Amino acid sequence: MGNSSEIEVVSFVLAAYANIGALKYMYFIIMLFWYLSICVANTVVIVVIQVDRRLHEPMYILLCSLCVNEINSSTSLYPLLLSQMFSDSHEVTVPWCFLQMCFMYISAPAEFWGLAAMAYDRYISICHPLCYNVIMNTKRVFLLILLVWIFSLVSFILSFSFIFGLKFCRNIVENVYCDHQLMIRLSCSVSTQSYISEIFFAIVSIFIPFTLISVSYFKILAVCRKTSIENKQKAVTTCSPQIVSVSNLFVGCIFHSIDFRFLIARVPDEVRIILPMYVLICQPMLTPFLYGFNLPKIRHSFKRLLFKRK
Repeated sequence: MGNSSEIEVVSFVLAAYANIGALKYMYFIIMLFWYLSICVANTVVIVVIQVDRRLHEPMYILLCSLCVNEINSSTSLYPLLLSQMFSDSHEVTVPWCFLQMCFMYISAPAEFWGLAAMAYDRYISICHPLCYNVIMNTKRVFLLILLVWIFSLVSFILSFSFIFGLKFCRNIVENVYCDHQLMIRLSCSVSTQSYISEIFFAIVSIFIPFTLISVSYFKILAVCRKTSIENKQKAVTTCSPQIVSVSNLFVGCIFHSIDFRFLIARVPDEVRIILPMYVLICQPMLTPFLYGFNLPKIRHSFKRLLFKRK
């Protein structure tokens, strides 16, 4: 599309809110409750781990970082989502739109890299138990957490920095939040750079950490085959939550990657809107219960703190 069709875009219209009508009050209550529940559940896990010195172990410290990321990813969505439900224009300024994308697409790779760090921790714990305390010392753990956030920030900058210079021909976003793929579709021209950036982001943020997670668990399974039944059960108890979490993330990525415009005649608007949000809705709530309250040490520590037991 030529330059003659360019317009000066100062805000985007989130058009997916147009059809909620009187249901906005019900949606608002549900989303507010869900957001508060996510924040409370993840915060409780963080506080329990920080307060109880017996939980100052690598696995739980890495879990803290993961819970912080869940709060970050949720905050990138829900406050704007809730405010837009009662807006008449459903407009969001360009800076706020880009800021939302920034937080969303930093938290996404941080999720995968955080899980990769936890898989590495489990690999060392099960496959090299005698060297565990030497390898996974405090310095190494905090270095892993730092690398998780650095990789996430760098992958976002290298993948999506070109979006900030795009010229737009439209400002109607068919979604309830700002998404980089929709931003590209609204631009006056789609360059090869946009496709390269998406491939780069997928490789750095999803494929590489998933490969590391897979290698770690294949080695864990190989070791578990040669150990006692008790050790196998222990390995299953500690590793199964991550397998469920990674599987859930990939389901969400599949939903997000599908272009629902081709299915618009068959899929209801509500479903078409919710599916790309699947990860942002389910994963932040899944993490504190899969890794936190599901683990006996955290569950017992929470009970001790709640009932003031020693």
